[in-house]
Amino acid sequence: MSLVQSAKLNGHDPYAYLKDVLMRLPTHAASRIEELLPHQWRPSASN
Repeated sequence: MSLVQSAKLNGHDPYAYLKDVLMRLPTHAASRIEELLPHQWRPSASN
């Protein structure tokens, strides 16, 4: 629930945010994981 609420507080559609993050996780570098947090997230170009 905290990710959903954080996405809302940052002006993101929670469904779009979670869908994008879950699609990126398998190939996203662990050293850049902070890019996927709601306060820094930007939708991928394919969205």
